[in-house]
Amino acid sequence: MSVIEQIHQLTLQEKLIAMEAIWDDISSVEENLEIPQWHKDILNEREQLIADGKARFIDWEEAKEQIKQAVK
Repeated sequence: MSVIEQIHQLTLQEKLIAMEAIWDDISSVEENLEIPQWHKDILNEREQLIADGKARFIDWEEAKEQIKQAVK
């Protein structure tokens, strides 16, 4: 049985525990992870928009509401 098939058989709680364990393992070696250039470019662009006053921060509740409205 493949790992994917085994995952499909897990309960939600077991899947969440597995995800947390995988994330803990990945993040323990983060110095070996390379950030893709496209990701750096997006972050730099957003930082520049904030510096230019063309973007603003909003609180999480407002962000969630905007996301809900956008996906309707």
